[in-house]
Amino acid sequence: MPHTPPLPAPILQALDRADASWRAVLLRGLEAMAAADPAYLPALAADNYLPTELRLFAAFELPLDRVRYVLVGEGPYPRAESATGVCFMDGAVKGLWSDQAGGGLAKPVNKATSLRNFMKMLLVADGLLAADNTAGAALAAVAAQARGSAQATQTLAGIQHKLIGHGFLLLNASLVFRPHVAPVKDAKAWLPFFETVIAALEPAQPTLILWGKIAEQLNRLPVVQALPQIVAEHPYNLSFIGNRDMHALFGPLRLLRA
Repeated sequence: MPHTPPLPAPILQALDRADASWRAVLLRGLEAMAAADPAYLPALAADNYLPTELRLFAAFELPLDRVRYVLVGEGPYPRAESATGVCFMDGAVKGLWSDQAGGGLAKPVNKATSLRNFMKMLLVADGLLAADNTAGAALAAVAAQARGSAQATQTLAGIQHKLIGHGFLLLNASLVFRPHVAPVKDAKAWLPFFETVIAALEPAQPTLILWGKIAEQLNRLPVVQALPQIVAEHPYNLSFIGNRDMHALFGPLRLLRA
């Protein structure tokens, strides 16, 4: 049997960001990664990767027994300020609405294509925008009404808080981003970890929401195939705004209503 090196200290330190209910599962996942490729984690620990600040397992702040959905994106944002360790939660985005007269979404939201499309999808799902008219004056009118309103969610952190409250584990197929490594390659290395996490959740039968081709490839795992799931294009596609499956899922959650 080949020798498996001990898990690197910086990787283990990052476990402290996860809820205690996850620790044994995450350790098993890391050990499965090490068994599959003993060189991967030591090389990763010695490399520069995102997210920084020991936020590798930040998505696991939600206790294991509260998980009702697992939302899977592709990987962390490729910018240090944006990569939070939580799928789709861009750390560079604070407020959601433009503070400019006639403005729609806040500038940082508009710059993040996927987040912009996600917001527009939520607005369509909530009946606040028509699917064929999600920009310009229509969006500005919605923003004007939402801006500063006690009935509207004002920040991306507010959306994250509501998602977690609904039992969403906001996970990426690859927990790291490195500019010199293809995301699909890192995602492949994290497969044994992901498989371990899903196996721990399988008795509760959470719904998987798979966004994009890298996330969809997780269906190669039998444990993933065994769970209820909703598969969609990645939100950087404009078609995501009109995705009826996403409307049906997110509409009832009223994420944009405080």
